Order: sequence, then structure tokens, then C-alpha cells
Amino acid sequence: MPNEPGLNQETIIARCRCWIESTVVAFNLCPFARKPFENTQVRYVVSRAENTDQLLDDFHDELKLLRSTDIAELETTLLIHPYVLNDFFAYNDFLSVIDMNIRQCNYQGEFQVASLHPAYQFADADIDAAENYTNRSPYPVLHILREESLSRALLGYARPERIPERNIRITEELGKEKLSSILSNCMQIKVD
Repeated sequence: MPNEPGLNQETIIARCRCWIESTVVAFNLCPFARKPFENTQVRYVVSRAENTDQLLDDFHDELKLLRSTDIAELETTLLIHPYVLNDFFAYNDFLSVIDMNIRQCNYQGEFQVASLHPAYQFADADIDAAENYTNRSPYPVLHILREESLSRALLGYARPERIPERNIRITEELGKEKLSSILSNCMQIKVD
């Protein structure tokens, strides 16, 4: 992901919203995403962190905010961090630090993080596999989810364990070129 000088928060958020709407929601890749997205219960935060310590501080701020805010008002947060962890493997390694922090700060059972990154690659997938686009976002993102919301959503969803294989099938049918094009189109958005 190129660091674009002078890029404003509104543009970064608009690109992420575009990707969620045109990929995640449009193709129902996450069957739990549509409702909070359409009900504007998603918080988009652009971190200015330039190192992982600063990012951890922002992460903890968001956990505290989510904990203190009613779920009807705010369900989830996308912590977008365009200036740190642009290398996918460094980002992926950092997820273990995030998990450890959730446990150490007594957020276990309350929150979990879904990983989104421009160079996302599933462990058993080829780098060019279409399935990687389920998690290929415009910028690196820590998506903070409330476990309560996930549990409730899973109750109403038949066979949630099949979501990954369903997504593989959908992305393979759509093809890497189409998914890449959608992401590329979102990256063309500029907000003044």
C-alpha cells in the first residue's frame, strides 16, 4: 500500500466504507456485517500511529470506548492504521500481541479482532487466490468485534462453520480480477 502524502482521514474512511459495502456486504462475505453497517453502528477510526506501541494505545482506547458505549449505539470498530504494519507478515505477527493484550487487560470473552489487510493471505492459499479478497481491505485494519454480537448473530445463522468454504466458493466464482478491480476502484476515492 503506498503512503499517499497529505491523505486525509475522510478519504481513508470513505475507501474502507466503499470496500465494506461493495465487497463484504454486497457479496455477504460476512453475514453479520450488513446490519451494523446499514444501522451506522460501525465506528471508523484512522490511527496516526507510526509504530506498534502507538497503535496499541489506540487499540486500548477503542476497547475502553466500546466497553463504555451501549451496543445499540455502537456495535463494532474498524481501527484503520495506514502508517504502521503495512507488511502483511509483520501485521500477522502483531495479531498475537493483540490477542495477548485482550487477555492481559481482561477483555477476553468480551472482544475479539478480525484481521484485514491489503496483502492478506490465508495460510493455505496461494498469494493470488481469490479467497484472500475476503480479508483484503484498502488499509491494514484491526476490526474489533463484540463477542456478544457474534454469539447472537451465530444463533440465527444455520451452519456458521461453513462460512469460510462458502466464501471461498463465492470469491472463486467472482474471480480475483473482479475483486481486485472493486478494491482498486475504492482506492480511487478522494474526499476534499
